[in-house]
Parts: sequence; structure tokens; C-alpha cells
Amino acid sequence: MNEQPATLCAAFQRTAAIDPDAVALRTPGATQTLTWRHYAAQVRQAAAGLAGLGVRRGDTVALMMANRIEFYPLEVGAQHVGATSFSVYNTLPAEQLTYLFANAGTKVAICEEQYVDRIRASGAAIEHIVCIDGSPAGALSVDDLYAAAPDDFDFESTWRAVQSDDVVTLIYTSGTTGNPKGVEMTHANLLFEAFALDAVLGVRFGDRITSFLPSAHIADRMMGLYNQEVFGTQVTVVSDAKAIAAALPDVRPTIWGAVPRVWEKLKAAIEFAAAHEADEVKRQALQWGLSVAAKRGAALLAGEPVPDELAAEWAKADELVLSALRERIGLDQLRWAVSGAAPIPKETLAFFAGIGIPIAEVWGMSELSCVASVSHPRDALLGTVGKLLPGLEARIAGDGEFLVRGPLVMKGYRKEPAKTAEAIDEEGWLHTGDILEMDADGYLRVVDRKKELIINAAGKNMSPANIENTILAACPMIGAMVTIGDARPYNTALLVFDADSVGPYAARHGLEASPAALAADPEVIAEIAAGVAKGNTRLSRVEQIKRFRVLPTVWEPGGDEMTLTMKLKRRPIAEKYAAEIEELYADNPGPEVHEPAGWQTAQPV
Repeated sequence: MNEQPATLCAAFQRTAAIDPDAVALRTPGATQTLTWRHYAAQVRQAAAGLAGLGVRRGDTVALMMANRIEFYPLEVGAQHVGATSFSVYNTLPAEQLTYLFANAGTKVAICEEQYVDRIRASGAAIEHIVCIDGSPAGALSVDDLYAAAPDDFDFESTWRAVQSDDVVTLIYTSGTTGNPKGVEMTHANLLFEAFALDAVLGVRFGDRITSFLPSAHIADRMMGLYNQEVFGTQVTVVSDAKAIAAALPDVRPTIWGAVPRVWEKLKAAIEFAAAHEADEVKRQALQWGLSVAAKRGAALLAGEPVPDELAAEWAKADELVLSALRERIGLDQLRWAVSGAAPIPKETLAFFAGIGIPIAEVWGMSELSCVASVSHPRDALLGTVGKLLPGLEARIAGDGEFLVRGPLVMKGYRKEPAKTAEAIDEEGWLHTGDILEMDADGYLRVVDRKKELIINAAGKNMSPANIENTILAACPMIGAMVTIGDARPYNTALLVFDADSVGPYAARHGLEASPAALAADPEVIAEIAAGVAKGNTRLSRVEQIKRFRVLPTVWEPGGDEMTLTMKLKRRPIAEKYAAEIEELYADNPGPEVHEPAGWQTAQPV
């Protein structure tokens, strides 16, 4: 592609003209599709309608809906009038919407019918509500929106008036304390991100990808929406994130990204299928293929070259078993895959690399317009988050905090000048709050959040995230875990079940399908204790978990314990579960406190 566009509007107009009859958007099974020609026409109609409702350059439009095709032309239409269009999490209660809509300065809200009453209950001073799938009293339909277009609306000059430093979206970072902060991203930020990712990974017109994460999350906006505007990817929208594994064989993505939990569930599903294959011959073949894959994964994980003998065995396994396995799960045409938003266990990366699906881990944050470091899977070093994207500068402060400067740094936090000045210093360095290490070749490794490092009673610094990832990788039934150990003599943990695993596990073992019933079952506890012990062997002695308790609950995103992006709210957890935590350190703890199997003998590797 020749000259780079200055705005996402210019990028979209250029992309839409490449092959107007190609499918731009679809649902699994192609039950619904939208070509670039119709997409562009709907963008024009949405822009004209929003202008008719009084939306001008710099105004704000909010969207609240599931992942669906209708989102795209409405969102892109808002961009074309110079508006800031942003998404809110569908799970937010009315009182949180009140703050968000006011902070954003929302003029128009576009939503599904099921959210109209909640938006109204927020009391926000929104001028119009556009409902995309119904016509409740007082709300406009999409046809009403289109009909509001003024006869003399000049689409061309309107989108051409949009400037590269205009704020195109807001991403509300659900902080672990206080109100969320609205990260302002400009057209320039997001275009730089798109072209930098392309330079490292490569994105082509017609590349197939899915949209299944919430569009209030920068990962879905960048990988789905903005990449599509710039490069012309074909996006399959999956309205229920739980259905993503079932959608992959239909989509056959060529580029794909997911959060660690999705990769881990995919791994567990493959292992389960291999163990429970009814056909004896097929089961043995699958298990042989996975055992060869595991040997290859272990070599890659250790950073060692794969021995010739193993390479030859793997080639045979690939031909006979693994290529068919990749096809069965729908990942046989992938050029690259990434994992981000949280650290992923190295064992998970090794598993996929072993079966021929190398994943590159990315690092970034909303304040850096999504991804700030990544390497192509062929260059990736397992356990690192790749290298800084071209065009960015980094330095490590005296206390280990990673600072970044360059075109990805946000414009600021919406209406929060003091917090913006706290995050971005006078020289333009963004203080990320993360501790990262850089090796001699420029590969980055995330240690932890600066505020979250554990310093035990003996003064030893540890990363709770590293401990948690290691233990979680060995405990598939556990969905979340928090490590306790700051100023304590040893580490302990609170564990909660994975919501999706409770039902199936209970059904297989004839138990009541509730977290409380599982937490009280000796066999379940024994299985978890074995998992914690297995995880402990991969940790240094001082990092190991000496005691744990399984709470009779699950933690939902957006609840007391987790942000909407599934980050732990460590301080609120410490306060809420203070009594349970104290018991973990009692001389004579109660029956809810457990020790990992063989704790006294568990030795680090």
C-alpha cells in the first residue's frame, strides 16, 4: 500500500474500494454477511443520520451491544462525522453507566433493546437512544436514524474534515480501585498501532479473524474493527464468547488472538478429546502424536534446538496426526496467533508450539493503544513478550518500572488532567506501572505490576502473577487464584473454581453442581492439592504455596474481586477475605485450610 492514511475514515474509504463484493463481515455459518459495498453504504447512512441528530466532530457516541455485524457500520459511521465512538461493557449496572456516560459526554447511545431501560435508569443526559433490534417507546430505530439525515449532508467533506489527532475512541480501564479512567485514543495512535503490528506480523486484505471479546476492550477493537478498516480483514462476529471453539472450524482464521483463558480451555478440550476418543486405534494415534508434540514443546520451552531424531519423528506425527488435529480445531490455516491481556503459562505456549500452532505473547495496555511489544511466532522466544514495536522508545526506571515513549502513548485520561500528568511525565514518557526486564537481544519479560510485588517477611521480592500462572496451569478446575505473602513468613493462596468447569465436573462425579459442594468434597480437594503440589515443583522454594483454601464461590468479572478485564482486585480481596486469610496463617487452622500434596517433600526443580 502506498501513502498511509491520516485517519481511520480515510483508511476505511480506501479499503472498501479494493474489492466491493468481498465479504467484510459475517456470522458463523455465514447466516448473515455484509459485503464491503453494503458496509460502505451503511457507514454513509449512519454518518448522515447521526449528523441529523446533531452529532458533530468531537461529540461522543456510546454503543452497548453484543458482538454483532450491526455494530460495525454504526461505529464507523460515527467516526466519519468526527465523533468519538466508544463501547461500554454490557454487564455494567445503571449507576456505573451514570459515571461513564457523564465522563465521556455521551450525546447519543446506540444499543440493543434489552439495554434501553438500564441506560434510561442511569439518568445520563443522553439526547437520543437508537435501538438496533426493536422500537421501545421514546427510542429511535435504525431506520429512524437513517431518516434523520439532512438532505444537504455532505458526506465527503465531513469525513475529510476529521483530523489525525481527534479522539476516535475511549477505553475505560476498570481500575482495581475508584472510578474507571477513560483512555483517549486518537486516529494517529490507532493507525500507528495497525501499521506497526503489520510490520511485525503481517496483515492482508481478506485475512480471516473472529470478534468475540467485548468491544469495550481494546483487544477486540484493535484486532477486529481497526485492523479491518486499515487492511480489509474479514471478521466473523461470535456473539457468545463461550461458542468461540465451536466457531473456529467454520472461520478457519488466518490470523487470531485470544486471552490466556481461551487458549487454556482449548488445550484442555484437545487433551480431553484425546483421552476419550472412542476408537482405540485413533486414540492411540492421537496420544502418540501428542506425546511427540510434548517432546518438541519441551525443547522449545527450554530454548534448545530440536534434535534431528525428534524433528524427524515430529514430521511423521505431523503428517499422520497433528495436521488433522489442527484442521479439526479450525486452526490449520493460521499464519500467526497471539495471546495477550494477561500472562500465559509457558506450558500452554509449549503445548501449542508442540502441535504446530506457535503463539506469540504480546504485552501492552490501553494507555499504549493496545499492543506495545510482540515478535512474529517464528522469532518469538517462549516466556517473553517479544520486542518493542518499531518506532517506540523504552527505558527502565531505577525501581524497575518500564517507561515507554512514542506515537502509541494515549492523548490522556478523559477530564482527568492530574491523573494524566501522573501517568505521562513532562518528557512524554508513559509510566506503565509494570516491571519488565529486557535481555541483550531486546526481548522483554514481564515480571509483574509494580504495586503488586510481594515482599515476604525475609525481604524476598516475588511476582504473584508468576506464582498464580504456574499454579493455575496445573489446576484446570481453578478459575482464579490470589497469592498472599506480603510481609508474611510464607506464601498461601485463596482459590476459586472456574465457573465453566463446575457443572461438567460435578456431573462426571455425581456431585451437586455448586462451588460450595465441590469445595467441601474431599476428592476435589485432593485433586486440587495435587495440582498445587505439581505447580510448586516449578517454583523456587520461597515462592511455593504452603497452604491454600478453596472458597465456596466463583468470581465474576466486574464483581468485588475482579475487574471486567479479569484482573484481580488485590486490595479489595484482602479486605473482604481478611478472616479467611488470617486463618491460613493460624497455628491450628480449621478444616477449610489445606496443604498441597506432599508439601514437606516438594522440592523446586
